[in-house]
Amino acid sequence: MTPQELEAVRARLETFAAEVFSGFARADQRRWGERYVRGLLTDGARKSMEPMAARLGVDRQGLQQFCTDAPWSHQLVLAELAWRMDAAIGPVAWVVDDVSFVKDGDESPGVAAQYCGALGKTANCQVAPSLHLVTDAASCPVNWRLFVPEQWDAASPRTEDPAAVAARRQRCRIPADVGHVPKWQLALDMIDELESWGLDPPLVVADEGYGQDGAFRLGLTERDIPYVVGVRSDTALLEAEACRSVAPYAGTGRRPVPRYRQRRISARQLVLEGGRRALHTVRWRMGSKGPLRSRFAALRVRPAGVRIRRAYAGGELPVCWLLAEWPPGEPEPVKYWLSTLEADVPLRRLVGLAKIRWRIEHDYRELKTGLGLDHFEGRTWSGWHHHVTLVSVAHAFCTLERLNPKAPAAA
Repeated sequence: MTPQELEAVRARLETFAAEVFSGFARADQRRWGERYVRGLLTDGARKSMEPMAARLGVDRQGLQQFCTDAPWSHQLVLAELAWRMDAAIGPVAWVVDDVSFVKDGDESPGVAAQYCGALGKTANCQVAPSLHLVTDAASCPVNWRLFVPEQWDAASPRTEDPAAVAARRQRCRIPADVGHVPKWQLALDMIDELESWGLDPPLVVADEGYGQDGAFRLGLTERDIPYVVGVRSDTALLEAEACRSVAPYAGTGRRPVPRYRQRRISARQLVLEGGRRALHTVRWRMGSKGPLRSRFAALRVRPAGVRIRRAYAGGELPVCWLLAEWPPGEPEPVKYWLSTLEADVPLRRLVGLAKIRWRIEHDYRELKTGLGLDHFEGRTWSGWHHHVTLVSVAHAFCTLERLNPKAPAAA
């Protein structure tokens, strides 16, 4: 925001910050919280400590101490933020995704050579799963996890030098109970945390980086949370009509048990066998250049991957939706999703929810380019979590300003 725009909304910002930081025991921490958020909202290419302090006209060391060293709970702030944004947005879905931060050195917590979504290749970076409350009109991140690669886990059997890893962790002040956890488990942990704050998930949406893992889908089912998640084209499936049968008993050995004898088939082959005649053109929302349309097939299937079969050993495999997008002019489908939404869900709703992840790309773009999500230069675990939490507060304020028809447009 320009200085003039920031001055116009300053009273509302101060009120919002006072509410979000109301859990801070000390008044000076509440003041520094509002200042930090104000610094993130100001004009300027960099949102690191020194340029923000200069624009705010405050002591850089005080700003840095508040973010890096002050013992305040980022979970307490995120819980307050989640309660307020849940009421303001009325989310139709919780969306799980992750964002990467390119790094030059190797001293920032969690930095390693790993897949970097920002570059589309393996690079030296940090990776952070996030959880967003989402509608087509608004969205907001309300929970974060910093992914810890195995080389940052002294207890991992793959660690070659546990003493060096322990020293590295100590420099970054990574808590002793924090180790390497798969991203899908971090996503479930964030969902559990929001539920512990008293929020109820309408459903969960995720891309194939999460949806392809059967453990993630099983975790959502165990929590009785419906989902729409991306999967790969080679996902093993059975047709919904598949049923277990018992082979004739040969008279010797163990008696046969019921099992599925139909051939498992990939999502790609299943849709291709249905052909273009099974496709329906769906318009799911308005884009910047007009209505967004494509062709989709929706089939009832039974997921039949190894982990799912083991989880349902001795029982019927559950039936769910396979959704596939097959745009005109393409020789085959380009995207696939599995969903546990009800059997009579309208196709347009199913497609709209599968496509609602566009809001997250919008969030990440605004968080990075406008609010300095990836500008944090500190090297501590708590400092990183404090920074992303404060960026989320700034983003939430911008979202509320846009949702307020009487307010001037926020940056």
